[in-house]
Parts: sequence; C-alpha cells; structure tokens
Amino acid sequence: MSGGAEDGAAIVLENASASYGGRPVLSGIDLTVRAGERIALMGRSGAGKSTLIGLIHGQAPERVALVPQAAALVGPLSVFHNVYMGRLDRRSTLHNLRTLVRPARDDVAAVEEILDRVGLADTLWARAGELSGGQQQRVSVARALYNGRPVLVGDEPVSALDRQQGARILTELAASHETLILALHDVALALAQTDRIVVLEAGRIVLDAPSAGLDPARLRPFYEAA
Repeated sequence: MSGGAEDGAAIVLENASASYGGRPVLSGIDLTVRAGERIALMGRSGAGKSTLIGLIHGQAPERVALVPQAAALVGPLSVFHNVYMGRLDRRSTLHNLRTLVRPARDDVAAVEEILDRVGLADTLWARAGELSGGQQQRVSVARALYNGRPVLVGDEPVSALDRQQGARILTELAASHETLILALHDVALALAQTDRIVVLEAGRIVLDAPSAGLDPARLRPFYEAA
C-alpha cells in the first residue's frame, strides 16, 4: 500500500493489499478519494469492506475520524465520557484525568451540543453500556462528530437505525466532515446520501461510479447472497 499526495486528494491507495493468516483479503486496490467526496463502499459480507476501511484509517489517522462497526464504547463510563474520548489526543493528560472526575463546563456543553444533533442529549450522564444498540451506535457517531477531523470513515455507521434516522445521521456527518467514506449495506440510503459508489467483490474493486448513474437494479448482483 502507498499513500499519495495528489492535489485535491484526501486519500490515495495504490495497488493496496491485505491478508490475514496468509489468506488474501484485498488485492490490487487503487482508490483515490478527493476532498469533498461522499463515497459509499458496498458489497457482500466478506467482500473486504471493513479491511479497506482499516487501510484508509491507518493511512492518515491524524486526518480521519472513525466510526467502527462495533460501537466500541466503554460501557461503565457515561455517554459524556465516551464522546469526550473523540478528542483525548488533543488534550493534556492532566486535563483528561481531571475530566474523569469533574468535567469542565465548556467540555460538557460541547458534548451535549453534539449529542443533541444525534437525538441523545438526554443521555449525557447515562452509562453507555445501558443504552440500546441503536443508541450506542449514535454515541459512536457522536464521538466521531466531536472528533471533528476532515475525513470521516464509517464501517456501517447507521446499520442499527431505520432508514429515516440513518439519513438524518448521515446528513449530520456530512455537515461536520469535509469527506465521507462509508461502508453501507442499505442501497437506497447509499444512492441518496453519497455521490460515488465503490463496490468490492472478493477483495477487489469491481465497480466505481457516480451514484447519479446507478439504481438498485444495477447494484443488486453485488450485494445479494451468492
């Protein structure tokens, strides 16, 4: 894998590959994502989407906010503290330790504003582990919103939400992050919310086209069970 610095490019992968336990998962991946693009990664389960998400995040972690497939929350901690973790690396160790016990008023207000955007302002001090699956996913999204880096990479970030709620969350992500790269399984949502569709099959890119020129019938062979 190699990263590029092309003008206007947020992410560049050239002939990228990945394997686990000697088994190839991705091979020959050439992908350029330009700043401002909204991209949906699609394909059957096991096609390599999560692995590609990992490569993209690993290439430029200082510019990428991540919504992992699993919410990856610290269950015993409050929703506030889980969202606050989105900026841990940009605060001093002393500030972070103090926040565990007595959060600063400005930090609380900033996190509460983010939670309001995903419909969870009333959960600020609830334990993250006591929330429903859909609520936990929205907390994970809120953490990425709070992170605020220009590129948002999400691995099925709205899979636990209905289509209307998912569309609302994706709109919030687009409003806060310059570039979106999202693994999605909902074809209608992907076509409506992104401007480019990249389809993986058996670890290779088999389709890369503008969303405007596609419809569900064109994509159906790539996501139905083989």
